[in-house]
Amino acid sequence: MGRIFETRKATMFARWNKMAKAFTRVSKDIVMAVKAGGPHPESNPTLRRAIQNARALNMPKDKVDAAIKRAQGKDTAAYEELIYEGYAPHGVAVLVVTATDNPTRTVANVRSAFHKGGGNMGATGSVAFAFSRMGVFRLSPEGVDRDALELELIDHGLEEFGETTGEKGEPQLVLRCAMQAFGQLQAALEARHLTPVSAESEFIPATHVELPEDKATQVLAMIDQLEQDEDVQTVFHNLG
Repeated sequence: MGRIFETRKATMFARWNKMAKAFTRVSKDIVMAVKAGGPHPESNPTLRRAIQNARALNMPKDKVDAAIKRAQGKDTAAYEELIYEGYAPHGVAVLVVTATDNPTRTVANVRSAFHKGGGNMGATGSVAFAFSRMGVFRLSPEGVDRDALELELIDHGLEEFGETTGEKGEPQLVLRCAMQAFGQLQAALEARHLTPVSAESEFIPATHVELPEDKATQVLAMIDQLEQDEDVQTVFHNLG
């Protein structure tokens, strides 16, 4: 276990609505968590994870509370997670995770983004085989005895332990586990009073595609277009 080099993000495309989009995404996570497991974070680990991610985004507490309350309303939209697959230009594999209350609208928008970006939307299974879905926790390394923590967490499902940097260049520790061990690893971190910067389900590519900057820019432009859709939660790809 060592340094983890994560897939290049589309951060080169700055957007004014980035924070608003992040709030919308985590609000949907909160709504889905409440509808699936109830409004009490102490008994709903999925909701605890969503609230942690909201805090990491500096989402105001009143907005978090409002999302929890809204989720309990009978008229609140019931979002479902749908995953779409395809290829961006130059053979880059792409997985699009959405949370939608209108699959017909969502699939049409995703297909349009693939087409306009020079890619091709594929059938279910056409791309997913190239990724592994894993639980991914990011921690601040401050005050953490990395070697001791790694040894302790191996018995709680830890599969990969490495270093990376956040969007602002800050150092982070990255912990990965199989999805079936997500709750176990989450509980182990909580027992050690370690609050993750983020805790997510992510698709990790088995291999990466390396492209020159001009071609990579075309791929990232398509990914950026997908990410701007209101139903899209996250876009994963294997661009190195």
